[in-house]
Amino acid sequence: MYALTLTAELEGVTNLRPKDTQDSQFFYTFKVQCTSCRETHPKPVTVNRFENNEMSGSRGEANFVWKCKNCKRESSASINAAPTPYEHCEPPKAQKILFFDCRGLEFTEFIPEGEFLVDGLESNTKFDAVELTEGEWFDYDEKAGEEVSIKDLKWEVVRA
Repeated sequence: MYALTLTAELEGVTNLRPKDTQDSQFFYTFKVQCTSCRETHPKPVTVNRFENNEMSGSRGEANFVWKCKNCKRESSASINAAPTPYEHCEPPKAQKILFFDCRGLEFTEFIPEGEFLVDGLESNTKFDAVELTEGEWFDYDEKAGEEVSIKDLKWEVVRA
């Protein structure tokens, strides 16, 4: 079992999370490595928690099924539940956002591509279409009358 952790400096916002519902599905982007031959796949891969793929040999289904081009072994990964929102805290600390089970592969790096959501800390203003690919996000909360931001993002894949 693995977890995706996030450490970030949230200013004036809380509940940072991927926009990941049945109607608006999030594709989690990772760099992947085979645990058998240690080969790292050259391109990032995406995993959708609502998508199930057949594993060969009638071994069931997984959100992500992958065959290593180097050693030809089939591996799989599944996301166990909806993501947990990252809560505002001072000082910023690592929080587990997503849990997944990997068999024969490891996700070595998370790439935050896709749409995230966040809420105003005091005002509860809903911010959507939050992009984190640049490593930071800035906006203005009209209700609170102040600038809000997400900075110093550090994503890590750890054993849960």
